[in-house]
Amino acid sequence: MLVGQRGASTLLWSSRSPPPDRLRVLAENCAARFGSAVARPRKTNGSIAEDLYTSQRSDARRDSMTEIETVAIGDSGLAMNGATGQSKVSAIKRLYIKAATLDRFGMAMLRLGLAVVLVWIGGLKFASYEADSIVPLAANSPFMSFLYHYPAPEYREHMNKEGQAIPANQQWNESNGTYPVSYGLGVIIVSLGIMIALYPIWPQISAVGSFLLILMSLSTLSFLVTTPEAWVPALGDPHHGFPYLSGAGRLVVKDCIMLGAATLTMADAAKTYVRRNA
Repeated sequence: MLVGQRGASTLLWSSRSPPPDRLRVLAENCAARFGSAVARPRKTNGSIAEDLYTSQRSDARRDSMTEIETVAIGDSGLAMNGATGQSKVSAIKRLYIKAATLDRFGMAMLRLGLAVVLVWIGGLKFASYEADSIVPLAANSPFMSFLYHYPAPEYREHMNKEGQAIPANQQWNESNGTYPVSYGLGVIIVSLGIMIALYPIWPQISAVGSFLLILMSLSTLSFLVTTPEAWVPALGDPHHGFPYLSGAGRLVVKDCIMLGAATLTMADAAKTYVRRNA
């Protein structure tokens, strides 16, 4: 404990404190490093005390005093908290150190997750219910609407719910070109998943796959702007429109995560390719 007035200005140490000789060495080291700090030890009433005098009150000098106190408290075994507190701090730090070693494992899991999701979702594009569900997204997009034969919003009269099979609606989707478009998207998405999964063999191919996924994610996120069905409709509930995402909108906005993951895997694959060919 450091008391400011001279005459009462002392460093009081417990029975577990470090010897005064070590403290004097620390003070001299700090004085040599920061300037003219002088340490003058003395004994008072059988207790060990030490007055520290400084000729300057700079920030560096205060840092030197803090260093002396920190080392003294540390060497005394954390008298305030005891040995148990020290062990708790060490255990928490060990957990952080362990977590810091999981970066490569995390990158591998991220790449595997992308591959699984892309292959799975791409495969579902060959199912009729999935093909029907993407019609509102693609029909309202200025980049994809030309793929269909009928303009938006004509599709609204021919939508099938998931699990529902109405022959008239299916016939309309066939004439609209809904299923061939979905099949084509499925092939592209599955291909991206396979390209990203080739990282251990051809990291350059994996990097290209991640780059193409970035473009796909950006185009998917554009649906939030172009698709009315991405937001809750005004049917009486006061919570509608922006920022209230519908089921379709909540599905689309998750591509923000896909975008970040694709950027990370692209950078990592490119780094691996450059390193292998250095």
